[in-house]
Amino acid sequence: VRVAEYGNVKSQLGAINRKQTGSLAVRDLSNLIKPEDMVTSEHLVTLLSIVPKYSQKDWLSSYESLDTFVVPRSSKKLYEDNEYALYTVTLFAKVVDNFKVHAREKGFQIRDFEYSPEAQESRKQELEKLLQDQEVMRTSLLQWCYASYSEVFSSWMHFSAVRVFVESILRYGLPARFLSVVLAPSTKSEKKVRNILEGLCGNANSSYWRSEDDVGMAAGLGGES
Repeated sequence: VRVAEYGNVKSQLGAINRKQTGSLAVRDLSNLIKPEDMVTSEHLVTLLSIVPKYSQKDWLSSYESLDTFVVPRSSKKLYEDNEYALYTVTLFAKVVDNFKVHAREKGFQIRDFEYSPEAQESRKQELEKLLQDQEVMRTSLLQWCYASYSEVFSSWMHFSAVRVFVESILRYGLPARFLSVVLAPSTKSEKKVRNILEGLCGNANSSYWRSEDDVGMAAGLGGES
């Protein structure tokens, strides 16, 4: 549950970062726009045009003629990335739809955008809260893992010991005249220890000690080997 909650916050932050760092065609534009860049009145409106980087001259020479009611010399470049440039253009509200169609025919993308200081502040607060939540959850998750690890490992060893005891009773019967041990040889000594155990167990059970897998002796105690 803790990992899932942490992962959820992390994915939300990732989505926000992608919107803020992607290309102009898809990213959030709110942090690139200032109030003075937008003209909004009863008749006039400012649109945002995404212009391919190498088509900027074409845009500047043609945007005024895309429709009759475009304000001359109203286009201003606000930002540029590796692929696109962001331009404003001011025109009469009644021709917005026609302008979008003509712009699209020329290869320019008009991004729908409504400037709202309240929405921008809300997004900023949401980002700050997510960053804070991520740090709190990460710290809590790490502390929980550190605290739980020794308990989990001790429990695993306990179950392994119980299993060895039960299997030995089933194999050798009662009374319990046998010795249960855990061996922890060094890496260099492992093959030698396996050979000794193989010899002690006799040919019938020697196969238990022959395989040298990557998980080592300890994993065998908790598995089926």
